[in-house]
Amino acid sequence: MRQFKKGSKKKGPVRAKKVSFDGIDFASGLEKRMYLALKEVNLFDKYEGEVFQLIESFNLPNVSIEKTASGKGEYKNRGSKKVLGIKYTPDFTGVDYILETKGRANESFPLRYKLFKRWLVENNDTRTLYKPQNQKDIEETIKLILDGRKK
Repeated sequence: MRQFKKGSKKKGPVRAKKVSFDGIDFASGLEKRMYLALKEVNLFDKYEGEVFQLIESFNLPNVSIEKTASGKGEYKNRGSKKVLGIKYTPDFTGVDYILETKGRANESFPLRYKLFKRWLVENNDTRTLYKPQNQKDIEETIKLILDGRKK
């Protein structure tokens, strides 16, 4: 006989709890911790202060027979209109760093992150990119930024 674990029957992506602190609405507790760590050593510059246009909007003249993005609605022509571009907003930016705090990534994040890295190369943005995923990574990130500034 199979035994099943008791407990949560949650389905779908993990959702971080939104947190407000110092008048800033953070998307997760990890972002708040990153903010506190940056602030403690006077490295905090901007929270979601820069938006990068990864792919420009364009007009699709073709007929495109499909349902809505959620898979609901009628199966009909949803083409012959403007397709919105793709933007990326990192959590924290400074003169020499870009930080994306990410516990568990959603489905679209890896692709968007690759496009962002490509944007950095194509636009000669030489800031160091960090992606701390837990408290230990946050501490290491702060150390690396401070060590980089000493050089």
